[in-house]
Amino acid sequence: MIDALIRLLGPDNVLTAKEDLIPYGFDGTAALKQLPRAVVFPHTAGEISTILKLAREHRTPVVTRGSGTGLSGGSVPVAGALVLCVLKLDRILEVDEKNLTMLVEPGVVTQRIFDTADAAGLFYPPDPGSMKISTIGGNVAENAGGLRGLKYGVTRDYVMGLEVVLADGSICWLGNKCVKDVAGYNLRDLFIGSEGTLGVITKVLLKLLPKPAARQTLLATYAQMDAAAETVSAIIAAKIIPCTLEFLDRKTIRCVEDFAKVGLPLDAEALLLIETDGHPAAAEDEAGRIEALAKANGATSVKRAANAAEAAKLATARRSAFSALARLKPTTILEDATVPRSELAKMIRFIEQTAAKHRLDIATFGHFGDGNLHPTFLTNERDTAEMHRVETAMKEIFDYALSLGGTITGEHGVGLAKKAYLRQQLGEGSYRLLEMVKRTLDPDGILNPGKIFERK
Repeated sequence: MIDALIRLLGPDNVLTAKEDLIPYGFDGTAALKQLPRAVVFPHTAGEISTILKLAREHRTPVVTRGSGTGLSGGSVPVAGALVLCVLKLDRILEVDEKNLTMLVEPGVVTQRIFDTADAAGLFYPPDPGSMKISTIGGNVAENAGGLRGLKYGVTRDYVMGLEVVLADGSICWLGNKCVKDVAGYNLRDLFIGSEGTLGVITKVLLKLLPKPAARQTLLATYAQMDAAAETVSAIIAAKIIPCTLEFLDRKTIRCVEDFAKVGLPLDAEALLLIETDGHPAAAEDEAGRIEALAKANGATSVKRAANAAEAAKLATARRSAFSALARLKPTTILEDATVPRSELAKMIRFIEQTAAKHRLDIATFGHFGDGNLHPTFLTNERDTAEMHRVETAMKEIFDYALSLGGTITGEHGVGLAKKAYLRQQLGEGSYRLLEMVKRTLDPDGILNPGKIFERK
């Protein structure tokens, strides 16, 4: 099989030496790694079709990979796997300003999509924390979210079409540029969030929006976390949907300030970063109402960015949270338990109690506006006893999130890290339905086996 791959792609596009394979044996998820058998770099959907046919013939697992920034182990290889890296499929094929769409290959970096749209006076809203290095193929495969998810939704909301190569090598196009299309099953959405288990994405047709004319950024500080949660409820109850509504706890605030030096108040118990956008008058009006609501609900201070440079500086406070926390301990495990907004205060208190109960260091930040929290475990994977306590605490946190009507993942995906909890969330009937879909589209089980549910 390796000889056939070298003949197909050329020796420069097939890696087999151990030292070359090491970077492809892990992703952004802590404590998960496995060397693959080989790594290949195709340039076209046709080459991917041939690769999958070869892999199926040789019963070789195939794990599709972009930049490897995933946080659920979705692109970690299984033993003997072929890693199919799409980074060389990196062209922006079309920007259609008449239909507000962009056609791209899966290896295009998310930030480049945003910048290309921005240069045309358009807007691509999804902004995962890794957008400067993550690829759109991975964003689609994981249905990535981001800071702007409260107002603008997640990746799924901006995918109008996909080209997908199936396990048998078939190439399918799903969707089109039509705003309305109800012909047949919605197969396109089946592949969004499928984590590489159903097919390999080779083209993505994205929806774009007109660029917002104005933006206002506010930073609200609180002496009590409950007051921050009440502010969020008050903003939503006032029928205001900000572009972003982000939360940092005390530990995260101090780490971010030490890391990024953006002027955060070190005595704060909680902090909300709020951004509103749209027509200048509307953005100004919303910012004023949000400021009043924050003060009425216990904010000790509310600061409004005076200009774009100051707004970018404040946004850095949230976007650098993971990097800042990762400096504290050898291993950083970033989770994403999500609950209804009304349950946020309960969930955060439970995380704090769980950390104390198991003698663990857990910082919490996240997307308060949509209930998506990131409890972040600061630990050391070489400390076996502590890692056991981490696993126990993690299970308790997910159990509690589910008891509040939440979900085990709001944006990171299931992958390897969350699959033990999926049956509990879905129930037996829905879980079996997932397995049926997988068996139908990938009967030999070669596509990213062992992710989402156990390999069979």
